[in-house]
Amino acid sequence: MIGVIDYGMGNLFSVSKALERAGASYLVSSDVNELKQADAYVLPGVGSFRDAMQLLKQTGLETFIHQIVQEGKLLFGICLGMQLLFEESEEAGMTKGLGLLKGRVVRLQDHDQNGQRVKVPHMGWNELTFHQPSPLFDGVSEGYAYFVHSYYVSDMEQEEKLASATYGVQVPAIVGKGNVFGAQFHPEKSSTTGMALLKQFIQLANEQRVNK
Repeated sequence: MIGVIDYGMGNLFSVSKALERAGASYLVSSDVNELKQADAYVLPGVGSFRDAMQLLKQTGLETFIHQIVQEGKLLFGICLGMQLLFEESEEAGMTKGLGLLKGRVVRLQDHDQNGQRVKVPHMGWNELTFHQPSPLFDGVSEGYAYFVHSYYVSDMEQEEKLASATYGVQVPAIVGKGNVFGAQFHPEKSSTTGMALLKQFIQLANEQRVNK
């Protein structure tokens, strides 16, 4: 079962429907005791990094997320949920994140390396380039994904950048280390590529449950 972590700032309906289409059993909850029933977790997110971290702290979900990661359970962050996995964000003033991955979240530049204007926020389809092998990529091909964001992860460990997209700068699109994964784009809105990624995450969760 996949636990969708509800801290009040995620597109829970679209994520839940995507998990349903992918054939996963799931629960959506903000209650730690209920979430403990799950085998793996999705951390969605839309909105402000600072507000999200405040809510995670207030609800006790920040501590819970650290516990499940320490236990070796799989975690998948989506959009803002991916950014929260990192050490800090400059959005609305510097705010500490979950610190599960090394890196800082910074605002997208409004121009590329040639000085050409780039519209911020980044909204729309962009092509993925894979950089590192990952069990998350079994059965997943490089394709297009749907992005909606104004901030991206900088200064991260290169071996944890699994895939990127170019939008003025190289934007980390899929990240991962151990049992922690994240996507800057919305897999649930990214057609074939996004669904393949979600299905593989579910498969990894099932394999982990069986091999306990």
